[in-house]
This record gives sequence, C-alpha cells and structure tokens, in this order.
Amino acid sequence: MAYYRAVGEIPPKRHTQFRGPDGSLYYEELMGEEGFSSDSSLLYHRGVPSAIVDSEVWELPDHTTRPNHPLVPRHLRLHELFDGLDWKSSDVVTSRRLVLGNADVRISYVWAGEESPYYRNALGDECVFIESGAARVETVFGVLHAREGDYVMLPRGTTHRWVPVGDGPLRAYCIEANSHLGPPARYLSRYGQLLEHAPYCERDLHGPAEPLLEEGTDVEVLVKHPGPGGVVGTRLVYATHPFDVVGWDGCLYPFTFNVADFEPITGRVHQPPPVHQVWAGTNVVMCNFCPRKVDYHPLAVPVPYYHSNVDSDEVMFYVAGDYGARKGSGIGPGSVSLHPGGYAHGPQPGAIEASLGVEYVDELAVMVDTFRPLELGEAALACEDETYAWSWSGRRRE
Repeated sequence: MAYYRAVGEIPPKRHTQFRGPDGSLYYEELMGEEGFSSDSSLLYHRGVPSAIVDSEVWELPDHTTRPNHPLVPRHLRLHELFDGLDWKSSDVVTSRRLVLGNADVRISYVWAGEESPYYRNALGDECVFIESGAARVETVFGVLHAREGDYVMLPRGTTHRWVPVGDGPLRAYCIEANSHLGPPARYLSRYGQLLEHAPYCERDLHGPAEPLLEEGTDVEVLVKHPGPGGVVGTRLVYATHPFDVVGWDGCLYPFTFNVADFEPITGRVHQPPPVHQVWAGTNVVMCNFCPRKVDYHPLAVPVPYYHSNVDSDEVMFYVAGDYGARKGSGIGPGSVSLHPGGYAHGPQPGAIEASLGVEYVDELAVMVDTFRPLELGEAALACEDETYAWSWSGRRRE
C-alpha cells in the first residue's frame, strides 16, 4: 500500500545517526517487501531488534486439512464452534480454529475475550474481519483501534497482539495469506494512489497515530513461519521489548478499513462479484457484499445468476442482514458457504421470482475466492450442515 506515513520521531535523513536525549544511538530497522524492491518502512528502536535469548518450538493449533472429496457444496455454521464455550479465556491468536485452507490461504474463526500473546506471521499478510466486538491491536508501529465491521490489515512480519475491549466476545474471521494483500491493481495509479473509480480512498484507511513505546525484557513472541509440512511455529524470546519504536516512516504498516466506508458499485443489470472486490493477493481475492440499491433495468433480476467459476472456489461469510439468494437454504448470520470450482451454484429455488422488483438489498457478506481448491479444516468438519448440498433439489438419492 504505497501511501506514505510518518509517526513519532525520525531523523531528517535516512540511514544516518539518530540519538536519544541521553546520547544513545537508536537502531534503525528496514521492514520491506520483496527484498529491497517494493514497499517498506524504517523503524527506530531503542534496543537491538534482532537480540533474542531463546528459541523453542511452538505447537500450533490443528492445521490439518482433508480434500473436499467427493465434491460437494458445503454450509458451515461457525457460531456453533464457540457457542457454550468460555470465550473469555480464548484469544485471537492461539484459539483460532481452521475452517478452510490451501497452499495460498488459511481461513480461521475465533471468539475471544483474553489478550493474545505477542505474535508475528512470517508466512504472509493477515486480514482479520471483525464480525462483532472491539479490540485494541497493539503493534510495533503503534496501536490500531478495531471495531465491528473493520478489516484489520497486518503486513507479513508485523509483531502485534490483540486486546479485546468491551463486554461481549470479539468475533473474528481470520484470513491468512501466503502472500501480500492490498487493493486490486485496477484501483491504483501507476504510482500507487487509489483512483477515482475505486470504491474507497486513502481517507478510509486508518493507521497508527503515535508510537506505543513499551518497555520490558525477555519478551516472548510467537512466530508462524514456513517449515516441514508447510506451516510451523516458533516461540522466540527477545532481550528487549519489540514495541520500543520511537518513530517510523514509510509505506508499509498495519491499518484498519471499515466495511461501512466501502462504496458499492451498481448497474442497470446484476453486477458480477469483481465490482465488489476489496483486496487481492496471490491466488486469492476478497469482496464485500454491502447494503445497496440494486439493478434498475425494468426487467432486471436482482439476485445472482447461476454460475460455475471453473478456476476458483468461492467462500461466502454471511455477517448480517437478509441474503435473498440463500432463502430456504438454512444459511444465516455466522454461516459460511463453500461452492467449489467445477460445481454450478446460484439462487435457492423460488429466490429469483421473489427478488423481482426489489430495489434495495440489506445484506453484509465477505467473500473469499481462491484459485486452488480449498480443503476442510477441523472446524469445518465440526460445524457442517450436511443437508445443504441437497437444498436445490429438496432430496438426496438413496
């Protein structure tokens, strides 16, 4: 995200001596993507950012998956995963349950009430959608204040922790890429500015406003990184606190974006999902389906047509509202549908006729499309509605 920010104290010239009030030298850290060939930021630490005193294995939660075979569309009721459990002792990092995954992306879900350990994902960027609740997200760049409807965008390698605030659970839909995530290229100028036809702009992105400046020694940070079998974990212990940054500047940093600031693009007839796109990565895209006025051709059909995206799996997380195309399927807020490549899907029986003449839809959903098949995590197997696949026909062959 090539949108320059400067926070806290920084020297007038990069890569030059920068000292504190007592004369001690601050330690400059370049955090950059694609080697030295893409966006980066310079952070100035009080302590040496690479000084570790211990390293040991962190046993990750269950990341095993199994193929979607035989091929079938799926309906997953995510709220059932945590209903009745003590969410107050769960945290956003270690209590995530894997729903779906492949070599490019992992989708997890969690209810949390406890502050998380310090954490860093060294595999790719994380995009965490806040279904409900609020949190203070403490990062090496400063604090983000996350609320319901926020996407919390965390670049690869960002040390952070989650501190839920408020009385209810923090419900988070966690999308972990194995690549970088950002606005689709068609929204950006060749210099990185969001263009006039983009459904959001830089004013809608909220990064840290000031340094956090924590002190401490022997601070544990959980790191998720590549290793045997794909994804492994390490517990690193740092000599000084990672949040000792007095200032930073650059174009790489975490930020929040609220779905209410997304401006839907509509047309005379039904528009395809790419007009709702919000983020893109390698072999993965994300879309918002927001409350909006719909198609205004006199013969328009406001619900989606049947479609078979042969190159992608489609995952829809239903957040709120009334999703007309799915009426009669059992899907509601907290549901996830998986429609795999090679399977044609669309409105439930009766939904097309019921939609005719509708001028406005009150729905909120987050879609993830992948370009490799998704496999099922343990959470998917624990909360599946096994009748969904037959909901179009109303019967199953005996």
